[in-house]
Amino acid sequence: MLYQAPRGTSDILPQEQAYWRYLEQMVARTARLYGYERLDAPTFEDTKLFARSVGEDTDIVTKEMYTFEDRGGSSITLRPEGTAPVCRAYLEHGMKNLPQPVKLYYIASIFRYERPQAGRYRQHYQFGYEAIGGDGDPALDSEVIDMAWRFFSSVKLRRLSLQLNSIGCKKCRPGYVAALKSHYASRTGELCPDCRSRLERNPLRLLDCKNEACLKIAASAPKSVDHLCPECAEHFKQLKRYLELLGLPFVVNNQLVRGLDYYTRTVFEIQPEGGGAQSTLAGGGRYDDLIEELGGKPTPALGFAAGMERIILNLKKQKIEAPPLPRPQVFIAYIGVAAKAEAVKLAADLRRGDIGVIAALGDKSLKAQLRQANNLGVSYAVIIGEEELKSGTVIVRDMTSAEQKSVPAGKLQGELAQIDK
Repeated sequence: MLYQAPRGTSDILPQEQAYWRYLEQMVARTARLYGYERLDAPTFEDTKLFARSVGEDTDIVTKEMYTFEDRGGSSITLRPEGTAPVCRAYLEHGMKNLPQPVKLYYIASIFRYERPQAGRYRQHYQFGYEAIGGDGDPALDSEVIDMAWRFFSSVKLRRLSLQLNSIGCKKCRPGYVAALKSHYASRTGELCPDCRSRLERNPLRLLDCKNEACLKIAASAPKSVDHLCPECAEHFKQLKRYLELLGLPFVVNNQLVRGLDYYTRTVFEIQPEGGGAQSTLAGGGRYDDLIEELGGKPTPALGFAAGMERIILNLKKQKIEAPPLPRPQVFIAYIGVAAKAEAVKLAADLRRGDIGVIAALGDKSLKAQLRQANNLGVSYAVIIGEEELKSGTVIVRDMTSAEQKSVPAGKLQGELAQIDK
């Protein structure tokens, strides 16, 4: 092979499309139930948008972004996550003047230069829901988490775990970060090289490391919930109360911080049971400071995103099949040159009548054409030969029972109208 898909990318082949279309339909259905409207942002943005929002010291910015200079000399980055572009659009288009919160969702390709793994690629796809504006009510946090949980229930995924934490706000987080640094200070020699760097520039990310030695140190680290200010503590208390009222089986995970700098207060993930953070299906939380960081007024906001490849991987693991995509159920076969011309015209007429058709091509025998129809899995074959041309009829053959009957050509569309549903 001279050419192959670049490492970390994959082709979505026709036989896989049913899963993708199914997820897109369920994403839109969930959006409708909770009042979210779709927004499509550009694939690339000004690099400063992500450096400012995601955090200059995060792994995403320092190691994983696809950044290049365009021909105009501007620094451009392929979208490494979905929230910042939505917030940029919220500000740019004056959505603060709309009824708050503004509820938006997206389905988008995401680009990160990282080690390819099961269900995660350098170009992968995710959907996300963002609720921007309002008053920071924890009831909205519970609604967003409920939406994430109900989405996975709607696609029939089972054995999932809802992980929850609060990482505080600008007021109380410095005290927690100081306690965290103190915990790690005497054990720097046991840390991986990345975590030794994180200890100085981004201590919260220490809890996000997947290295075995670092995980052991994180297990005994101070808990963010023990360092919350009264306002954050009350917010977290109310959120847990609402989740209990909704019957959502959450677990407080004191090591959950998420990998982006913009999170405040609530963070959560949905994971397959026993899968751990590396198999996370969806994650999100509050980002009450992000709109202000991007130049707007202080604006509460929260949301979550989910990776589509990982969801499909888990659907397959649990043997959950996507509904098949609709496809033509009529095949047109012919015998002879004159009949072929009529078959071409008949196929076009049926399609104009909104009936899907696959027409035979070439000079294959009728037997070979019907074998092709059988391999395609169509329900009916329409056969035209010399006798049918003379009588103005066609033969309609049921491919399951092999029964067939003669039908006037002018009545064929009505005969087939109920087939291609």
